[in-house]
Amino acid sequence: MILQLKRIFERIGDQMDICGEIPLEELRDVSGCESFVTPVSLKGRAVNRAGMVSLDYTAGVTVRHLCDRCLDEFDREYSFDFSHILSRDESSLNDEDVYCAGGALDMNELAISDLLVEFPTKVVCREDCKGLCPVCGCNLNRETCDCGEAM
Repeated sequence: MILQLKRIFERIGDQMDICGEIPLEELRDVSGCESFVTPVSLKGRAVNRAGMVSLDYTAGVTVRHLCDRCLDEFDREYSFDFSHILSRDESSLNDEDVYCAGGALDMNELAISDLLVEFPTKVVCREDCKGLCPVCGCNLNRETCDCGEAM
């Protein structure tokens, strides 16, 4: 989704609502997005406040994970809020600003890069996950073993 923001950059007080999604077909080719099981939903607003354009949006997606304790597959829904300052002047960018060449912004690219840095590095299927037996490897969430008693 390419947002044409020229009008917003030029008129103080102007705004644009953002509502859409990034389809799964587009996400399949992006490294780190192979485990997405739903399209990424996007909802937000770009606003010119006193000559500065800000973008606030929410991105939501469901991701299939492999539990780091028991190795079971599970799906988890995520919803993250993001804020950015947009600029069409490349020379005045801060580290956090997003450059909009020609007043346009590739919203999909921005949302995907924002999402990928927010996901946890370790995930468990549930807080009380018991994991795998270190001796026999059985999933302790579903079965019990005598390995612990033998040690």
